[in-house]
Amino acid sequence: MRVVNAEQMRQIEERAIDHYGIPSLLLMENAAWAVVEEIRRHLHKAGEVSVNGRKAVILVGKGNNGGDGLAVARHLVFQGMDVTVFLFAGLTELKGDAALNLRLFQGTTGKCFVIEGEKQRRLTRLALAQADIVVDALYGIGMRGALPSLIEEYVNEVNCSSSGWVVSIDIPSGVEANTGKVYRTAIRAQTTVTFGLPKWGLFLGEGPDYSGRVVVDPISIPESYFTDEGISTFVLTDEDVHNMLPVRKLSGHKGTHGKGILVAGSKGMSGAAVLAGRGALRSGIGLLQIVTPHGIAKEVDASVTEATVWSAPGDDCLNGEAWPVILKQSEKAQALAVGPGLAQNSQFVPVLEEILGNIGCPVVLDADALNLVAIEPGLLSLRNGLGPLILTPHPGEMARLCGCSVEDIELNRLDIAVAKAVEWEAVVVLKGSVTIIASPDGRAFFNPTGNPGLGTGGTGDVLTGSILAWLAQGVTPLEAACLGAYLHGKSADDLATEYGWSGFTALEVADRLPKVRREVEMKLPERKRGGENGVATSLG
Repeated sequence: MRVVNAEQMRQIEERAIDHYGIPSLLLMENAAWAVVEEIRRHLHKAGEVSVNGRKAVILVGKGNNGGDGLAVARHLVFQGMDVTVFLFAGLTELKGDAALNLRLFQGTTGKCFVIEGEKQRRLTRLALAQADIVVDALYGIGMRGALPSLIEEYVNEVNCSSSGWVVSIDIPSGVEANTGKVYRTAIRAQTTVTFGLPKWGLFLGEGPDYSGRVVVDPISIPESYFTDEGISTFVLTDEDVHNMLPVRKLSGHKGTHGKGILVAGSKGMSGAAVLAGRGALRSGIGLLQIVTPHGIAKEVDASVTEATVWSAPGDDCLNGEAWPVILKQSEKAQALAVGPGLAQNSQFVPVLEEILGNIGCPVVLDADALNLVAIEPGLLSLRNGLGPLILTPHPGEMARLCGCSVEDIELNRLDIAVAKAVEWEAVVVLKGSVTIIASPDGRAFFNPTGNPGLGTGGTGDVLTGSILAWLAQGVTPLEAACLGAYLHGKSADDLATEYGWSGFTALEVADRLPKVRREVEMKLPERKRGGENGVATSLG
């Protein structure tokens, strides 16, 4: 699914209105119905047979977002709800469709209060305490900077005093649509109903913390209207991932399911090699071969019995003598990953040079391999188009690679990920609360799966192994990165239904991968079979 910034969405809406003749009032009405339907679904899920008699508070600003809120208020009155609107503008300040929806609401039995200062605070607090539903229609995607101080105080009342379910219209008020930045405070919604296409700010910065569950409604703008806008940013969906999954044939065997080489581990970090291996095996690789230091080879071999473990020189960590072992094992490999638990041993730098300059199959760099590249930045130029390259940094590793602070990375995640993917001619998987997968052609994909439970040792190693497995099975580098990130996060989400956001381990994330992959396969209609390698490609 495409994701847009505020300017792109405005252009789409203007084209829909001016070029295609869709009335702006119809778009506003459709937006309102989308919110009403989400409210009805929530109440039904909460055990309410009818919305009749339920209390709703609508916080309304003077712009089109406020007009959406007033239309929602009118429909909720007609559904039998007790509706109170708090208007943060003078009655004459609303214009156009918003003004019309104010007049229409004033013709109902709903109550409307104009907020003029502090004197309405007690009334608002009481209404919020009694509300079943709170609708945030204060600011839309055009807002920049901090909320006005008066509105900020009422937003804090919503966040602290409301016992009702909070739904934001298009984007939570106080969250910038392009960056996800929150200056001081913003509405903390349980659900955000966004229109046309989702906005960048729902996935960047603090946006995910404030948006809750995101529901996208097209509000009658046909899909074909989005295709000419030059949109290069997307959010992954089950359907996308379903179409990327390789199709296995009845005649398949371990040789056709791909061979991958994992170069990993050091003394005290054998678990990284084990977890990456488990991620690869649980993602369906046919043959996994692990190259690890002699000093821990037996330990790794005993823990990953399904893999072939090759001992390379080095008691504590791999050194320059590891190259002949790696070269020999990679001769018929479809992919190679290097880095988990490797240790930052400068003696390994010549080996990394050989890998990048001589291995033609796709290569994944993770963890300490990235840290060695940060020390020797010229290493990436050795790739020279020899073969595909994937980098999987967390923000700290990305900061070292870019020579900047972690804060710089977090403030500019999308721009930096795309710029570096283009510069390095590599797929960049910038890990985080919303992982960004950036392609050398300038496209970027937000991964919506995952939760804070992944913030534990070893989960990144599992992701590296999973990406290695998808590459070995013939999936393109971009799709392998998307598959790995999406299913890795979905595995954590599945575990969170049982354990919440803490307490599950990296090994459990790996072992849940086949289950969530199968759920994606079974959730959607079966794909057409075909293609030389049985791979259904949607991203190129």
